[in-house]
Amino acid sequence: MTCAFKAPLLALLGAALISGCDKPQPPAATAPQPQAQAPQPQIDAAEIIYVGGDIVTINDKQPSVEALAVKGGKILAVGARADVEKAHKGASTQLVDLGGKTLMPSFIDAHSHYINALSVASQAKLYAPPAGPGKDVDGIVAELKRFAADRKIPKGEFIMAYGYDDTVMPNGRLLNRDDLDKAFPDNPVRVDHVSMHGAVLNSMALKQYGIDAKTKTPAGGIIVRKPGTNEPYGLIMETAFMTVFEQTPPLTPEQEIEGTKAAHRMYAEAGITTAHEGATHLAQLQTIKRAADAGANTIDVVAYPFVTDLEKVLAEFPVAGWGKYDNRFKIGGVKITIDGSPQGRTAAFTTPYLTGGPGGEKNWKGELFAPQEAINQGLKKVYSLGVPVTFHVNGDAAIDSLIKAHEFAAADDPTKDRNVTAIHAQFTRKDQIPLYVKYKIRPSFYTLHTYYFAEAHIKNRGKAQAMYISPMRDAIDAGLHPTNHTDAVVAPLDQMFMLWSAVNRVSRGGAEIGPDQRVTPLEGLKAMTIWAAEQYGEQASKGSLEPGKLADLVILDKNPLKVDAVAIKDIQVVETVKEGKTIYKRGQ
Repeated sequence: MTCAFKAPLLALLGAALISGCDKPQPPAATAPQPQAQAPQPQIDAAEIIYVGGDIVTINDKQPSVEALAVKGGKILAVGARADVEKAHKGASTQLVDLGGKTLMPSFIDAHSHYINALSVASQAKLYAPPAGPGKDVDGIVAELKRFAADRKIPKGEFIMAYGYDDTVMPNGRLLNRDDLDKAFPDNPVRVDHVSMHGAVLNSMALKQYGIDAKTKTPAGGIIVRKPGTNEPYGLIMETAFMTVFEQTPPLTPEQEIEGTKAAHRMYAEAGITTAHEGATHLAQLQTIKRAADAGANTIDVVAYPFVTDLEKVLAEFPVAGWGKYDNRFKIGGVKITIDGSPQGRTAAFTTPYLTGGPGGEKNWKGELFAPQEAINQGLKKVYSLGVPVTFHVNGDAAIDSLIKAHEFAAADDPTKDRNVTAIHAQFTRKDQIPLYVKYKIRPSFYTLHTYYFAEAHIKNRGKAQAMYISPMRDAIDAGLHPTNHTDAVVAPLDQMFMLWSAVNRVSRGGAEIGPDQRVTPLEGLKAMTIWAAEQYGEQASKGSLEPGKLADLVILDKNPLKVDAVAIKDIQVVETVKEGKTIYKRGQ
């Protein structure tokens, strides 16, 4: 067959045949083309991923999750374990198995006396049982002697103690100057009252502080006199105590650093990563600043200087620098103290104490620490600076004074949010809660009083008023976001016990104290996390477990939302994490 005869067939077969006169050949094989690879998702690797336990976010939009990822000191992600690990588990990621324990945001201290924590390590602890050995005068003196002997305190050196609670002394037998003189004739002794608003001093200490029979009792102060004489009998309270407090011997530079480290461990053991210094003089601000600049801070510290020190403080710490952390320390605002303590019978009320005053005063209602006009002007000055303010108020008359001062100082716009916090606010009346709402005043309650001091309040103020102390339920129902605090070192720094007191409201003697004011465990936790963050204007970075917030975390051995309410106080802090780094681990 010639090529000419092949042409029609070629046309039919097309490219399947080879043109020419040779026999048809199979088509040549083509080289396989590489397949396009799908792009691999980029992993944003976390440093740590927590799994294997309850993770309580305190975020109503996502209350609980299976996993939490941390990177660069912040929360990188929260969610289902599979999703978090897929997106954020890299080769170097540490996977932490909680082993059934509970992870949640660390606690934010709404009010305590941080500066005192720097020095209590060198003081005798005299809380009443179960927190300490101070059950009676003999027990107090015995503990002081043991403390002095253990420390080998020489003659002439000051012996300091804290936590004396006169409300639980049997048969009304109170600690006095003579008791301390007999036990310590060669040492000045100062035993601070549990309220931190006063102290019992022996003769050497009274002399050192310049207090004698000729000393006049200042307005708003108490100097208890020995019966039948004008001699001070040891107990000094409120404004009379201020001069004593201001003369507290300063810490050495070494003590400042060591005291700071000890204080920070104490807060971290309680699961706290933000501490409150709630009554600060200039010298104490300087102490905190020096320790912070030396790198001693492992937690955040927020201080509120007294309004009486404001001009001196502003000269050294201009207001432009307030509200900003520098080496984990910031000035948060100003403190104004209006009255004293209800257990010390120095809080200001509109009705008399049933038991009279601490010095035997009749028809005693307590006193404001300053005339109303002075309080008005002080608050106006603070508002002009545009900084937050915390008020110490306990009695209902003191709360009335706060409200009057606010109405005066904020007359141009009284409903504007100025970040005002009523610290303690214990004897809030029902009619005062709507004014908190109207004027955007946040109460920071002290529910531990339902346990430690309820019997004293019933005795001093009557059952009806005592049952309504720290009315957190009514405050929340009114739409407020109250916080809760320990007031340490007035009460021990124990956040789980504080939560237990808010949820259960049971006294030292086992009585229910205002059960209608109980809150749920979740509400109680919010009062020590997200709502406390709001108090500091830090809710964007603290208080809940959400991406972008600081990895300030606490691990508990049990879930407060799942255990029986009465068992909340037994929950233990296992680990505390500040910005992704462990700063406390139980047993280490």
